Amino acid sequence: YQRRVHGAWKLNKRIELEDVEHQDIHTHVDDEYGLAGFEDPRILVTTSRDPSQKLTIFAKEIKLLFPNSVRMNRGTTPSSALVNLARKHQFTDLVIIHETRGEPDGLIVQHMPYGPTCYFTLFNVVTRHEIPKVGPMSQQYPHLIFENFTTKLGKRVSDCLKYLFPMVTKTDTTRVVTFDNNNDFISFRHHTYQIPSETKKVVLTEVGPRFEMRIYQIKLGTMDMPEAETEWVLRPYQNTAKKRKLL
Repeated sequence: YQRRVHGAWKLNKRIELEDVEHQDIHTHVDDEYGLAGFEDPRILVTTSRDPSQKLTIFAKEIKLLFPNSVRMNRGTTPSSALVNLARKHQFTDLVIIHETRGEPDGLIVQHMPYGPTCYFTLFNVVTRHEIPKVGPMSQQYPHLIFENFTTKLGKRVSDCLKYLFPMVTKTDTTRVVTFDNNNDFISFRHHTYQIPSETKKVVLTEVGPRFEMRIYQIKLGTMDMPEAETEWVLRPYQNTAKKRKLL
């Protein structure tokens, strides 16, 4: 009897060890970004309908921010048609920028083909021509810096943003994109740097644009899926909301 029990135990251990990957819990998150890193992302950038001059300028700068991106003049195209267009042409992400009274104040990032979709509020948007001594826009693949994204939600949000950029293959790139979380408000900054041989000190040049953003909703689907489940939503009216750090 003891021999049979010992044999069954050994068999069970061997089955467990046959495929280590399947011991981990597999979730929808694994599937959404399963191909990230194998090929460069392709981003479709557009705006809300009838954009103001500032929103148009900002959308052009966002297009230059993401390598391998295309900007589309939306016209009267409905949201569902935008999503279908992005799917049809095999874009990896669809980015839509919104405004209120001429000020950009919303950013929607949809991972294609089937989500997730992250909704952000934008604050304090400063376009490139409003930045003094702004540097030229680099076409290099940027180094990415994510500061203070420590929670499970923080990791989810950083993944949504991180996979908009291709992986850096050249270590000598001098372009840096920073997402710095401070009390759930994410500061976006874009720089290039140089290290002069005389001083050996890093000299940063801001490239722009510059803005703050805050996540307020994540949906497990795209905008053409009205039945898509809401994964997370900001609830600022809760009693403990001011004390709780989300990201």
